[in-house]
Amino acid sequence: MSSVAVIDYGMGNLHSIAKALQHADSSSDVRIVSDPETILQADRVVFPGVGAIGDCMQALNSTGLGAVIKIVAAEKPLLGICLGMQALLTDSEENSGTSCLNIIPGHVRHFPPDLQDAAGNRLKIPHMGWNQVRQHRHPLWKNIKPDSRFYFVHSYYAVPDSASVIAATSDYPDAFACALAWENIFAVQFHPEKSQTAGLQLLKNFLQWDGRV
Repeated sequence: MSSVAVIDYGMGNLHSIAKALQHADSSSDVRIVSDPETILQADRVVFPGVGAIGDCMQALNSTGLGAVIKIVAAEKPLLGICLGMQALLTDSEENSGTSCLNIIPGHVRHFPPDLQDAAGNRLKIPHMGWNQVRQHRHPLWKNIKPDSRFYFVHSYYAVPDSASVIAATSDYPDAFACALAWENIFAVQFHPEKSQTAGLQLLKNFLQWDGRV
């Protein structure tokens, strides 16, 4: 039986993601945990998050879980979700500039306030709702149709230093990185737990992934 630790640092839709993981593979032992030792002993780790990056980093630093995530990132399959993805980068423009975990070199930018679609209509921020995801080859896209739609809620987006870590893009209105892959790490801006069949398949793929590309 595979053990999965969903990191509890006081932010994130933890029960929703834990329930989705259990639904994706009922044989997995999914636990919401804040204890560093339990997290480090798990076979796989999920790093979710919603809210502001400043609060996220304060919580990670005060609990020591930021250091735990860095250890996990070097050792076993790690899935970052939404704010959990952004926190893996070097820094964020949010909260007047926030230093992040710097596990994946890159930056988090705010969508410009004057976004318009091709017809000249103003686009709302946050980017909220279903959007197509253009996948780059990776094991976590197994059995997911190309250009499948996933559910997004975010005002900030990832800009990695190297395009080689981009595992998928979406448009709002220009292309932005909505999934990153680096060695045993996979991180997504969208919410797989809210993305119905495609999201559950991605979670199932993660639960079966050995961390190799």
